[in-house]
Amino acid sequence: MIDFTVAIRAYNSAKNLPQILGRLKNQVGIEEIDWEIVIVDNNSTDNTAQIVANYQSNWGEKFPLKYFTETRQGCAFARKTAMEKAQGSLVGFIDDDNLPALDWVAKAYAFSKSHPQAGAYGGQIHGEFEVEPPQNFQKIAVYLAIIERGKKAFCYNERKKKVLPPGAGTVVSKKAWLESVPENLFLTGTAGKSLALKGEDMEVFTHIQNAGWEIWYNPEMHLHHKISSARLEQNYLLSLARGSGLHRNHIRMIRLEPWQRPLAFFAYLVNDSWKALFYFIKNYNLLKTDIVAACEMTLLLSILVSPFYLWKVQLYQELKVRQESHQISPVADMKGNVQESRGKSLSLLNLSS
Repeated sequence: MIDFTVAIRAYNSAKNLPQILGRLKNQVGIEEIDWEIVIVDNNSTDNTAQIVANYQSNWGEKFPLKYFTETRQGCAFARKTAMEKAQGSLVGFIDDDNLPALDWVAKAYAFSKSHPQAGAYGGQIHGEFEVEPPQNFQKIAVYLAIIERGKKAFCYNERKKKVLPPGAGTVVSKKAWLESVPENLFLTGTAGKSLALKGEDMEVFTHIQNAGWEIWYNPEMHLHHKISSARLEQNYLLSLARGSGLHRNHIRMIRLEPWQRPLAFFAYLVNDSWKALFYFIKNYNLLKTDIVAACEMTLLLSILVSPFYLWKVQLYQELKVRQESHQISPVADMKGNVQESRGKSLSLLNLSS
């Protein structure tokens, strides 16, 4: 029985993998832990596969290095495959631009022993910037999965604000995943350069929470997130803010009972409209010159239109499924990078449950 799996989603990761694997090979405090590394190649077009093969041929470590492919593009698909292939009772997800501290595996495994009700838990993620981030960047640092929430552990379930850890750097109980997470997620996550259906990690953790598991913050787990200069450019930050907002309604609705959703939809619509209007009036003079203000405005507007955007996505997916089943004639092409999902969406007002 393997105790712990480190799962790496790789997409064109030939340059980054050697440094990540170097960190994992030099982990400390792991003498009593049976663990493995699982790499899931999510349609890489570089020589990621060859890099992994070279490491496997000269590995020689007690813990195995395994390689799998997932041809469906998107974080959700890659992580699902990693969970299926993982033999560990705990699966720690690392992205291909994350560098774990040398005690990351030991600290992650130890936390599970003292918190058996934790279905998932994340730690601290520190930014490693290629260039200096913009002024007031801390306000939007969470868009880039930078998490520094203090030195004291806490349970997210007990917090009034519905925040959760990002998927990167989070350890998930395989039992909690298998018991709680649907076969098909609606949000498929980052796919190549598309950020349109981000939020797959929030969807996973919300399902785990709904099933009665706890989600925790463990400040003793440290990752460093390598952030290139391109990811601090205004267009990229705005796309991150947009993606962070567009999934919001789906997460809100799956947290509620079916009878609560209609009233909640209108309540959220009024509240989100007021927030966006108030922010626009207050910060109008900054929106064209301040990247942070522009990102926050984009987030608020994206949250506001989230129900309608997700309704369009759901409609397109349903038409696509019917088309493939020859139930209707081909539909007009709809632009946008939308992944197929055959699962039921709760994004707008799903009253059939």
